[in-house]
Amino acid sequence: MTVGAAGPVTVAFPALGTTAVLVVTDPAALDAARQVLEAELAAIDLACSRFRPDSELSRANAAAGKPVTVSPLFAEALETALRAAELTDGVVDPTVGTAVAALGYDRTFASVRPEGIGAVTVVRPAGRRSVGWEPGRRRLLLPLGTALDFGATAKALAADRAAGRAARAVGCGVLVGLGGDLSTAGPAPAAGWQVEIADHHAESSFPPGPTVALHTGGLASSGTTARTWRRGGRTLHHIVDPATGDVPSPVWRTVSVAAASCVDANTASTAAVVLGEKAPGWLGSAGLPARLVRTDGSVLTLGGWPADPPARTPDQGGPG
Repeated sequence: MTVGAAGPVTVAFPALGTTAVLVVTDPAALDAARQVLEAELAAIDLACSRFRPDSELSRANAAAGKPVTVSPLFAEALETALRAAELTDGVVDPTVGTAVAALGYDRTFASVRPEGIGAVTVVRPAGRRSVGWEPGRRRLLLPLGTALDFGATAKALAADRAAGRAARAVGCGVLVGLGGDLSTAGPAPAAGWQVEIADHHAESSFPPGPTVALHTGGLASSGTTARTWRRGGRTLHHIVDPATGDVPSPVWRTVSVAAASCVDANTASTAAVVLGEKAPGWLGSAGLPARLVRTDGSVLTLGGWPADPPARTPDQGGPG
């Protein structure tokens, strides 16, 4: 997704293995808002990174079988992930850590070997109900052999937290984008935040993707083409079906959803990829605006999401 910034000012920088984008409606607020964003990103990385041995998540996973007391931020991230699991009836589940690692995503994506000849190992997650959690004491007990992965919610949570904190601090409209996860707070530009939808947030394409106006809340895109690798002759990606421990059957290439928060949007878009053919009915019952792109490129829009404009060809304008 690309954010239009005619009027508002934008800064972008690498963070959390993706690109962080900050847009503010008042140019004078950019530096202060960036300080808020960078502080939130540093905190969420230390709490929730699966790839830092010193993160709370890594230490909690290593302590499986023994109770641990966690920080308030980790507790918020855990409860956000468990709420996502409840809302989706386990279709999005934080206990997929072992399954994701077994498929080959056991290090930062930049370090994952794109090709591997070894057989794929499938590990079925224990499921959200196996997690022992005492909110009042912030005490966590994971079963032996279980590892948490907050990949479906932590980045979206960081976007929501940073946008809200920054808007309160600087008193203007703020948009935070972390890869495919966008969150807004404060007054939006008159025409809304102009967001171009694409399969990969960091790549431009022709014809350009459709543009939607986001006035409040969050928007998220989940897909199966940006982070892929091959093992045992199979193309794999980072979205796991908790019911099997394997990648879901290929139905949707990209799913974009708008919701009241980035966390809710990303929960829904991830669930839709896993649900496959059941996704339109599930999204429809939730009343969420969504755009789903099949693996053949055909597009389905739901819940008031605007239809894509007619496709242009190069001789109708744009790059030749």
